[in-house]
Amino acid sequence: MYRIGKYLLVGVPLAALSVLAGCTSRPAVAPQPEAPPASAPAGEKAATPRQTAAPPAPSKPLWAIAGGWKTDFSKHSVPFDEISSGGVPRDGIPPIYQPKFETLAQADKWLTDKEPVVALELAGDKRAYPLRILTWHEVVDDEVGDIPVAVTYCPLCNTAVAFDRRVDGNVLTFGVSGLLRHSDLVMWDHQSESLWQQGTGEGIAGEHTGKLLSFFPVSIVSWQDFKAAHPDGKVLSKDTGHFRSYGVNPYSGYDTSARPFLFAGNPDPRLPALERVVGVGKGDTAVAYSFSALAKLGVVNDKAGSRRIVVFYQSGTVSALDRSRIPESRDVGAAAVFAPQVDGKEFSFESRDGKIFDRETGSHWNILGRAVTGPLTGKALEPVVHGTHFWFAWAAFNPQTRIFSPDGRP
Repeated sequence: MYRIGKYLLVGVPLAALSVLAGCTSRPAVAPQPEAPPASAPAGEKAATPRQTAAPPAPSKPLWAIAGGWKTDFSKHSVPFDEISSGGVPRDGIPPIYQPKFETLAQADKWLTDKEPVVALELAGDKRAYPLRILTWHEVVDDEVGDIPVAVTYCPLCNTAVAFDRRVDGNVLTFGVSGLLRHSDLVMWDHQSESLWQQGTGEGIAGEHTGKLLSFFPVSIVSWQDFKAAHPDGKVLSKDTGHFRSYGVNPYSGYDTSARPFLFAGNPDPRLPALERVVGVGKGDTAVAYSFSALAKLGVVNDKAGSRRIVVFYQSGTVSALDRSRIPESRDVGAAAVFAPQVDGKEFSFESRDGKIFDRETGSHWNILGRAVTGPLTGKALEPVVHGTHFWFAWAAFNPQTRIFSPDGRP
């Protein structure tokens, strides 16, 4: 049993959430907790529902056989019982395979200043991917600075990450498998039909099992902050080839709900399950910075493993998972992580009246790591790969993570 906004859901698949929001032409899907994902291509017979009393486990999971996957399931790095159906078929949440982009002036007509966007800069190419679009599509296969990139967002985990689509010399095309693990999006690639964990970039089943996608640094920031930092940037267009009510949040009230949706087991109790955290590193060097701590401090100078980092926080970005209309949602702020060096010299940072300054020159820095006034105007910090996750999701994949404490306590 789960509560999403005013709706009390019992075993309702994710496909039904868009119907509750009343903003898509997708038909309602009845609860089918024992059914495998219907991933058969159009025109083929739908998969037969799984029986409640299952026979002894075969070499492949039943949902894989019934779903028509060509994946080599003899190779996998995680237990199959950790992977579950999210209630939609393969690409039932449609990825954007041929994205179109607009100018800032064009996007200003439909984006509001405090709305969240995923900001990505590669080889001088600056792009914004509004969460009002990503929430409905989850994966965008793109080329940024002539580099093949997958920009991804899992609404259930609030995880926005970008990957290099090149693996073993081949460019992969990623889609939405319709499957979840620890409530996190499981992607699939068209070339080998391997399954990939979005939160970690790891191949978890199929030919590419055990391989890791390379991350590109991205941050979730407000539309106004992206515009100010990148006046020559581009914005993902609403012209996606799909009908969706962009700007409406199909997960209304989710980030203030009591527990995560479709998450098996008990979340790590050290923080509230749906507390936003900035996650950096992995394994025993992983660190989590709660938004509640960052909102009080504004800046954290710290180390992730042996690497010095600085975490910036700034208010003025609303949640994409709060109110039914994103522009009306509560301000949760934005955070970004950088290496604190400029021209080989290390700097320390502090927050004054909600603005970020370095202590050495007094230059003022924006949330995207660029000095906007002072002696270092125009200089930029190197971004560090990080993610803004719900705590339960970060902890599920990084159980050894250290939680930053302002007073230094573990």
